[in-house]
Amino acid sequence: MEPALSASQSVGAVLADGVKAPTPSRICLITLGGELFAVDLRHVREVFELESVTPVPGMPSTLVGVANLRGTVMPLADLRPSLGIPSTASLPFVVVVRHGQQQVGILIDAVPEIRTIHPDDLLNATSRGLSESRPFLSGLAKIEERMSGMVDVQKLLACVEGVLN
Repeated sequence: MEPALSASQSVGAVLADGVKAPTPSRICLITLGGELFAVDLRHVREVFELESVTPVPGMPSTLVGVANLRGTVMPLADLRPSLGIPSTASLPFVVVVRHGQQQVGILIDAVPEIRTIHPDDLLNATSRGLSESRPFLSGLAKIEERMSGMVDVQKLLACVEGVLN
């Protein structure tokens, strides 16, 4: 586990969309394989229980298929392979994230809470070497005494759009 952050380690508050956050921000915490991640709440559309997945042949490992969400075909992403998390169990929930007109469902274990974080609790990805090892993370957020990866919704959606088009 990462040590607590000092003021000198903070390189600026950068949310998932790269915008500086001078004031506290709201995040949706999600869990994947026992690890905690955060999504900027401005990008979260909804969370639903997954009933079934329709596989789509030829998709990269991140995209596992599609689901029907009230008549809308929703591409589903399993971030575990990209994040180095073992894919041992199926994930029961989906958090739908959106940026502009694009959206994708991220398979998750749970949504433990929605919370407010302060700019001093955020580190960008380049300061911690995350941008290459975990491409969908924009940085880290300190949540109590734990570190949580911030999911970069724009990067995730750009990857999905590149595959689907």
